Amino acid sequence: MEFKDIVTRRYATKQFQPRTIPEETIKELLELVRWAPSGLNLQPWRIKVVADAETKALLEPATPDEPQIKSCSHLLVFCVDTDFGAQCERLSRAMKEHGVPERVHDIVMGIATEMSHLPPSEMQAWLQSQVYIAATHALLGATALGLDSCPMTHFLPDKYSRILGLPSHLRAVLLVALGYGADEPHPKWRYPLEEILL
Repeated sequence: MEFKDIVTRRYATKQFQPRTIPEETIKELLELVRWAPSGLNLQPWRIKVVADAETKALLEPATPDEPQIKSCSHLLVFCVDTDFGAQCERLSRAMKEHGVPERVHDIVMGIATEMSHLPPSEMQAWLQSQVYIAATHALLGATALGLDSCPMTHFLPDKYSRILGLPSHLRAVLLVALGYGADEPHPKWRYPLEEILL
């Protein structure tokens, strides 16, 4: 499938068929997500994959007016890792293990040191923006693999954390429901190019 077909075909699916996505396809999709870019190559995301009906039923009240939670085959819960210091230590080790030149390592870690002085709200916003890049890979990758999807930000993160038993440094920021669409996509529209160019 051409990239243009992927971006124009994808739509926010509201209802999924009662079909289960094969685990091999989910693994293939997660492998595509793994290659998402991120600032400093920090990759500050973690993904909780929810496929069992019992957990989805528990999450449904924490996702008001989003019936996709129960009908989807799999739900990807994208979480941001808010522990920037631990992320930087992990990044430094990984760069050394992967043979990144010392000069590049030092430049990246120098930028990370500068960023560590950001106000907490700015740091949180930056980290969260990286997670959205990974989620976009999931949405487009799903379409490329013949799946339908729906991104959702309308949910209660604290309740998700409790239900899923997330550690305190992880916060759910975005959901991607996956499956085979049972609804007809509405005509898609976007603002014309002239309105997005400055």
